[in-house]
Amino acid sequence: MQFYDILCQRTSAERQQLFNVPVIGDALRGDIDRGQYVAFLTQAFHHVKHTVPLMMACGSRLGEEYGWLRRAVADYVEEEIGHEEWILSDIAACGADPERARRSRPDPATELMVAYAYHQIDRGNPVAFLGMVHVLEGTSTALATQAAGTIRQVLGLPQEAFSYLTSHGSLDLEHVAFFEGLVNRLEREGDRDAVIHCARMMYRLYGDIFRGLPQCADAFGEA
Repeated sequence: MQFYDILCQRTSAERQQLFNVPVIGDALRGDIDRGQYVAFLTQAFHHVKHTVPLMMACGSRLGEEYGWLRRAVADYVEEEIGHEEWILSDIAACGADPERARRSRPDPATELMVAYAYHQIDRGNPVAFLGMVHVLEGTSTALATQAAGTIRQVLGLPQEAFSYLTSHGSLDLEHVAFFEGLVNRLEREGDRDAVIHCARMMYRLYGDIFRGLPQCADAFGEA
């Protein structure tokens, strides 16, 4: 069995726990208000703005034997630059204030997820960061496009309010295929264990962001 399949198999329980978070099911059914959607986008902004710095930190800590992985991380960096600005544009298209979102503090769950990723890179194994990539991009391909269509229909928002969700649904499909080939090249058991452990933690931490959304809705519900 290839390592990507092992990764999916050994994190399937945590993935299902994330998908079982009530607010995700509500959003897919269209049971969501504008404030919740803007709150979701705001937290997405706060973690997506760290994507490029995290990747750069990861690449800088990879040894010479991981030159092939460093090149792949550099490709990711080029692809991901500026995506957090897409999210602010979506917030503006919702009629909310993007600068208010930019200036806001992330929710504790978002801050903890980002901090954990930096910690793994700095103090653990930088290869573990691939576990975060697996969770965020895999979740996008599974949920983003469907969620965007439903939320747009229910809330009557313009297409411009969904560039983050719609672009990542299709874009991450390509990324997941690339990611699969990448992690299948990992041969060291320690690297594989680090990726699996990080993915398990990320499913839990990412789920906590969604679990906090109903309490966040009021803060960004009005422009």
